[in-house]
Amino acid sequence: MDTEELNQLAARIGEEIIALMARSAPGCGGTCGGSAKIVTGNDQSIARLIDHTLLKPEATRDDILRVCGEALQYAFAAVCVNPYWVPLAASELRGSAVKVCTVAGFPLGATSTESKMAETAASLRVGAQEIDMVINVGALRSGDFDTVKRDIQALAVACHEAGAILKVILETALLDDKQKAVGCTLARMARADFVKTSTGFGPAGATAHDVALMRQVVGQEMGVKAAGGIRTLEDFRTMVAAGATRIGASSSIAIVEAASGVPSSLRKSS
Repeated sequence: MDTEELNQLAARIGEEIIALMARSAPGCGGTCGGSAKIVTGNDQSIARLIDHTLLKPEATRDDILRVCGEALQYAFAAVCVNPYWVPLAASELRGSAVKVCTVAGFPLGATSTESKMAETAASLRVGAQEIDMVINVGALRSGDFDTVKRDIQALAVACHEAGAILKVILETALLDDKQKAVGCTLARMARADFVKTSTGFGPAGATAHDVALMRQVVGQEMGVKAAGGIRTLEDFRTMVAAGATRIGASSSIAIVEAASGVPSSLRKSS
């Protein structure tokens, strides 16, 4: 498929998804296209859907050790940290079910594929098992879909060869619905494992509408990760009901303890 054919296909799919969402909108409560599942399980089943996240630039070694210890205690799906901290996180989590997740092209996405590849390769070598990459947002907004697809595909190949998974951050607050649908389509064509809403550093975070739209595009074959502004159990349940299969949060402990019935006055600060 040449560049022009790809551009036409992606644009057509984006238009079709938006039309489908519009037709199903009345009475859907903002979660059209998502799974109708409402999480009512125990705190551990909820924890297994959460990437316990610390991506603040000022995070210290002690901070990273703390979040790794919390992830082990609460059995979160993964710890998500900046690339510099991957070796430390990998050492702390070795032998456990908690994965080490890190980021590439973060938080802007406006670097070359070669730069993202170098970050990814270095992180995989020192223990990363999941990579959350930021797409080239400007290229997507410019209609340069081939660049976006090749960017994702290069990292998907590197991750899969290393036995790791790739999550693709769209930064949905910077895109209109058609662009979100096209971005998801390109991620699917490039064989990524997840699409993800936000970096947490953009103008806004996850919304149920965006999660539902993303789920509609990728179907059930890919994961959808909601991240950015998810601070409460209610937020968590809203995103899962809309179709999210992974949640990125720094308020992970508050969410899990709320699910287990721990009074807010006794919850551990996260």
